Amino acid sequence: MLKGHYNSAGTSIEYGAADDLFPVEELDATVHQYRDAQLALADVDGASVIIIAPTNLASSYHLTQHALTAIPVESLPPAIQTQIADTIDASLEAFKLIQIGKWNSNSPNHSLGEFVDA
Repeated sequence: MLKGHYNSAGTSIEYGAADDLFPVEELDATVHQYRDAQLALADVDGASVIIIAPTNLASSYHLTQHALTAIPVESLPPAIQTQIADTIDASLEAFKLIQIGKWNSNSPNHSLGEFVDA
């Protein structure tokens, strides 16, 4: 079950257009991952989040395997901010975070749980 802003994001950037953000470990910006990313995303409204969206099966697989990551837009170098601003339809100042990966929550498996007493 999806949790967080993946479905409520203000806008998205296709994976291929976000190549300057990868690999995130080499990015000269503040990068929150795992639990820190969850906390950062929980503190903002979905409309102020840009998500990186898959464009095909391979990019979907890559993003699914990628750790949940939140990058504050203001911490990005100016060149990357310009590239992102050129790919979205809204003003970059309207966004606080870039989300890479999906935030999943645990949900009970009802289909198998029904057979516990059988």
